[in-house]
Amino acid sequence: MMDGFEIVLSTDRTMMSNHHGKEFLGFMATGPAIGVPEKLWEYIAAPKVKVDSLGRPREAPYGMRKVEAKLLEAGYKAAIIDPDHLHKHLKTMKILMIGHHDYFAYGPPSSEWWSITGKEPINRVSFKKFMNSPAVRKAKEKGVKIIAGGPAAWQWLWELELWQKWGVDTIIDGEVERVIVDLVEKALNDEPLPDYIYVGPQDSPSIEEIPVIKAPSVNGLVEIMRGCPRGCKFCSVTLRPLRFMPLEKIREEIRVNLRGGIKGVILHSEDVLLYGADGVKPRPEPLLKLHDMVAKEVGEKGDIAWAHASLAAIKYAEDNYKLVSRLMNEYILNDHRKFLGVEVGIETLSVRLAKIIMPAKAAPYPAEQWPDIVEDAFKIMHENKIIPAATLILGLPEEKPEDVAITAEMLDRLRPYRSLIVPMFFVPMGALKKNKWFIRDKLTPEHVEVMMKTLEHSVYWAEDIINKFYLKEPYLLPVRLGLKIFLAYVKRKVKKLRPQLEALLRK
Repeated sequence: MMDGFEIVLSTDRTMMSNHHGKEFLGFMATGPAIGVPEKLWEYIAAPKVKVDSLGRPREAPYGMRKVEAKLLEAGYKAAIIDPDHLHKHLKTMKILMIGHHDYFAYGPPSSEWWSITGKEPINRVSFKKFMNSPAVRKAKEKGVKIIAGGPAAWQWLWELELWQKWGVDTIIDGEVERVIVDLVEKALNDEPLPDYIYVGPQDSPSIEEIPVIKAPSVNGLVEIMRGCPRGCKFCSVTLRPLRFMPLEKIREEIRVNLRGGIKGVILHSEDVLLYGADGVKPRPEPLLKLHDMVAKEVGEKGDIAWAHASLAAIKYAEDNYKLVSRLMNEYILNDHRKFLGVEVGIETLSVRLAKIIMPAKAAPYPAEQWPDIVEDAFKIMHENKIIPAATLILGLPEEKPEDVAITAEMLDRLRPYRSLIVPMFFVPMGALKKNKWFIRDKLTPEHVEVMMKTLEHSVYWAEDIINKFYLKEPYLLPVRLGLKIFLAYVKRKVKKLRPQLEALLRK
């Protein structure tokens, strides 16, 4: 048996976890421990995963699985290793590759929680602990090259001291399939490495260059497309070309997950309903074929979930083809699957601001209809047992107090619909990356009103979601109790929070 690998891929515990098989629980790692002990918070958000004798996790982050697959196809001895088992490979390790969605908690919503509470979020604490661990320090002492990448690669530019302290050799920002093999070859040959590599849209890999994962991904996540055609200025994904994964490639990855003991599938894209679409108009045929294939692969007892969907696509698909209802009733809901969770973006309910920041967010409808589109989509989801986790962005460039006031007022229209709504502070990304961060010192009374309304809305519906849909499995009883303790704490604090937030305005 191979007793070590020359290329090891790893990350901290908040990423190397399946979150009890419930993807939404992972978002708790973006905040500090609130109302419960830190250990309990970590247990709820990011429990340890099962590993083999070499420390290879049964399931691992999808992006890291793609890099691992690319290296294996190139003939390298590479493997993803759980952070608690890195020491087993110190004798053979020559390259340590790390990835993360939010290395230093500068992304949303981590930056908001940090700004408001003044406490470092768990993901930042966990990652720093990982980089300061004896195994990582020992690897660096032995001359191991450290290469960091992933969606949060840009955050290293804000932590130059830690970059230097930890001896990170190269940061790769962007899709890596075209460049990673050459970089690894240079590292293994002890050639000089660039400090920072930005992979622009022109170097995005083609479908043929994107490998099929070789081992299971966290909670069965499978990519069905890359890129997004909507062009929202705050998002970096829209800078990348749109590519649809062929059904056969999607099926292969689902089977990799099923063989590895993962029972469900999370269909991943920036907008699941745009798979095979005509521009921004969903088409029934490719979506029905996709869901028919997925349902047959996972069977009646396997979960099916969507990562993201756009509100305009939900409305268009249902209004024109009754497609949302059909997908839910024919392929997703059954005696075992009682609901579907998905992330959606509201961002703002001000038409004026939407036209400036995200003019195609409402397409194929005109931007003037954006508030009605949001409400209609929420109604469609509620009626079809789809539970959205929706985002709002506070502090967008060119935002005016009246824009925020409109958003606060319009939120009342969403109260009847089962959902979680999370306000996030603006983080400069995408076409807006040269703008300034939004921090708590810039809070206005209008921002406080939005934050309070979304908190009250989410607490109200979170209780309903837990009671009717979520964490029903007997083995998840401790997690369920932990969440109920946290919810009870939040409900007690809600009334006191408004004056606390208003106090921030006076500082």
